[in-house]
Amino acid sequence: MTNIARFWHHHKWSYFFIAPSMLLFFLFIGWPVLRAVVLAFQRVTLRSSEWIGLKNFMDVFGSQLFRDAMWHTFIYAFFVVAAWILSSLAIAALLQPFSNRVQSLFRGAFYLPYVTSIIVISLVWIYIFQPEYGFFNWLLGLFGLPRVLWLQDPNIALWSLILSTILVVPGTGVVLYSASIGSIPRELYEAAEVEGANAVQKWWDITVPLLKPTTLYLMVIYTIAGFQVFERVYIMTGGGPINRTTTIVQLIYMTAFSDFNFGRASAQALVLFAIIAAFSFIQFKFLSTDVEY
Repeated sequence: MTNIARFWHHHKWSYFFIAPSMLLFFLFIGWPVLRAVVLAFQRVTLRSSEWIGLKNFMDVFGSQLFRDAMWHTFIYAFFVVAAWILSSLAIAALLQPFSNRVQSLFRGAFYLPYVTSIIVISLVWIYIFQPEYGFFNWLLGLFGLPRVLWLQDPNIALWSLILSTILVVPGTGVVLYSASIGSIPRELYEAAEVEGANAVQKWWDITVPLLKPTTLYLMVIYTIAGFQVFERVYIMTGGGPINRTTTIVQLIYMTAFSDFNFGRASAQALVLFAIIAAFSFIQFKFLSTDVEY
């Protein structure tokens, strides 16, 4: 019996049990992805398709709207990822002196918005940013300041979206950082105290380096989420005013389902995939480590 036959004899039932999941994965993920790759090289209408090679990609990179959408997405992702990492780390550190029961209570409280529909959260922020009776303008009125058109002013609409995102502390980061900090051996801090290290030195030289695996994971998933932002933009601004909040995914949606240009939309999606893959590679390159707690 050959090695392949022996392997199949011992493991065939394993493949039998995972076959339904693999079939569903191929039908609803694998096949659509492959189809999108093919569409990126075609001119597709509702009735026909025509192979045009790299024409869609040339149109994408030659489009000022796509370059603007890419820039808006970069700005959004950069500030959101930085704010989420720093706020999660700070809150997790502040929770450490409390008992496990109190920490669990706060972890649940911070994680609650994460399981709430982004549609509901976006609608709440629309009310907060409302020019006439919104909460933020009400606060400004208490200090005699003029009202601000948070979502209507082209100069600040994108920053308003960023603000509405970073003010919601991500529960995932708080939970993971809190667990990682709690797993660091206390002996390391005791040894640092013997050497005369203060609290800041212990934090910078022990805690932060040993949290690199957690930081890497959070930066990757937060970067992906930042580049794929759609629901918040679609609900709160629709890409306006005058396309000043249009992001890549929002543009892909408009290209596919408003302009019915499925080929160009697929090309835009492949470019977005390449950008996310490049950023993920860079993050793994500089943050990966063999030490983990």
